[in-house]
Amino acid sequence: MPTDTLAGKLPAAVPNGRSVPRDYRRWAAAGSIGSIFVLWWLATHLGWVDTLFLPAPEQLVEAFQRLLAEGYVDASLWQHIGTSLLRVLLALGAAVLTAIPLGILMGLNPLVGAAFDPLVEFYRPVPPLAYLPLIVIWFGIGELSKVLLIYLALFAPLLIATAAGVRRVDKSRIQAVRCLGASRLQVVRHVILPSALPDVLTGLRIALGVGWSTLVAAELIAANRGLGFMVQSAAQFLATDVVVLGILLIAAIALSFELGLRWLQKRFASWE
Repeated sequence: MPTDTLAGKLPAAVPNGRSVPRDYRRWAAAGSIGSIFVLWWLATHLGWVDTLFLPAPEQLVEAFQRLLAEGYVDASLWQHIGTSLLRVLLALGAAVLTAIPLGILMGLNPLVGAAFDPLVEFYRPVPPLAYLPLIVIWFGIGELSKVLLIYLALFAPLLIATAAGVRRVDKSRIQAVRCLGASRLQVVRHVILPSALPDVLTGLRIALGVGWSTLVAAELIAANRGLGFMVQSAAQFLATDVVVLGILLIAAIALSFELGLRWLQKRFASWE
């Protein structure tokens, strides 16, 4: 039977789900954010919630302007933001330099994976606050303890995602490149890393989410600067406008990292 006749008798492929136009998705996102803002405004202006517990939107604007002008606890707002950013970036850099190479080794070598997997899975479910006292006892109350706590939160998700991405690489591609005379380093650089990149970037997104949530716990360690410190200090004095503002600033910075990583995924891993 001719192929064109056969093709005419086959049913047309039906997509599993309908694609939603980008403009609709933007409107949906804007609508959800707008709804929360309207509900917030109504709750504070109609007396549903005492502004001592949930400040009104204009109170946050006033608090932001005040902190920009006066700072908070002997440091400007930008110094608090910069300190928290530096801690997260140092921890992220250390995690990238250690978790990705080790994840590649775990993905390529089953013995390495078997050796490290139990250790990672042993500490990964433990919340950072649980081993915070040990870190303070072992490393003191300096910057190292704060960065180390965030690093431990970042390390496991990135390591697991990298190892999983390497294990998913098509072995026939590796064999084909090696038959052409490629060295192990060339195989890793030109085959394994590009193929595992989507998983690595996904691991980075997950890790950064955990890392930013650990920031507040890290800044429990005798900190005098940082957004987490600012939130905790303000909470002790029931300054809820500063507390909510600090939380929103952490969320905004974390969201900017997330959007940046999404762009990188679309730019360098668009096939996923």
